[in-house]
Amino acid sequence: MDSTVRGTVEMTAAMVILGTIGWFVVMSGEPIMDVVFWRCAFGAITLLIICAALGLLRGRLSLRIVGIAALGGTAIVINWLLLFSSFSRASISIATAVYNTQPFMLVGFGALFFSERLTMTKLAWLGIAFAGMLLIVQGSPDVGPDAGPNTGPNTGIGNVGTDYFIGIAMALGAAFFWAVAAIVTKKLKGTPPHLIALIQVCVGVVMLAPFANLSHLPADAWSWSMLATLGVVHTGLMYILMYGAIQKLPTHLQGSLSFIYPVVAILVDVVAFGHRLHPAQIVGAAAILVAAAGMNLGWTLWKSKTPAESTQAIK
Repeated sequence: MDSTVRGTVEMTAAMVILGTIGWFVVMSGEPIMDVVFWRCAFGAITLLIICAALGLLRGRLSLRIVGIAALGGTAIVINWLLLFSSFSRASISIATAVYNTQPFMLVGFGALFFSERLTMTKLAWLGIAFAGMLLIVQGSPDVGPDAGPNTGPNTGIGNVGTDYFIGIAMALGAAFFWAVAAIVTKKLKGTPPHLIALIQVCVGVVMLAPFANLSHLPADAWSWSMLATLGVVHTGLMYILMYGAIQKLPTHLQGSLSFIYPVVAILVDVVAFGHRLHPAQIVGAAAILVAAAGMNLGWTLWKSKTPAESTQAIK
């Protein structure tokens, strides 16, 4: 099989897996703190086996690598806590759409800390995404008649009242901490990504152990299966597929395929939980995703007349 084709299959599979994560979080029935702890725990076991099998544990670790990866791991764990908590307040669809403002967080960090220029095109995409945010926050999603008995505050379905805007804020916070983790991880160029992920989830285990409800473990096999799947499949397997794809695919194709994730997440929310977005919110979600795609893939909104104009920037 051609490497590009194989990479495309791997990236597609990784994004589909990632798109279903909200369903597993909700259906586990466990508090978010416990969900993230067990995701880290099962993920750490899986990634430890993977790293050992690949020989990544021999002579690659240093205090610098561990320290920087641990800092990024702290941001990643906060990211998961905020994102998973937002599902119960703003719905999986809305939270996922808002969460995909990540590229704009990175652009902001680049301008603030690395003196990167904000081009007119980037500002235009940012404006489109902001307009999409305004459309989204104007109202909460509807719960369809076929939502079933699993609706309610404990499942993340139907709880779209006063907590709605808190859910939006949590999804934005999750995007912010994802960007923090991405900036920190740039300092680890050349370090195997599986090893970075292993350190990050180990940090999560240590960080959340004092707060997880370990004295009252899940009592049924269903909850354990949901938690194990989040760690083994949505963390271990997903990292293998995603990083394997990144090694095989050009950047523009990686960026294009990454938008399978929010599409799958929205479809899962509609099909599994009966959530229905208002037309304006559908437009808003689409605006954010298109703007994020434009930012990632370097799309332009107009044709420059001269090379000088095409590189115009705001300092």
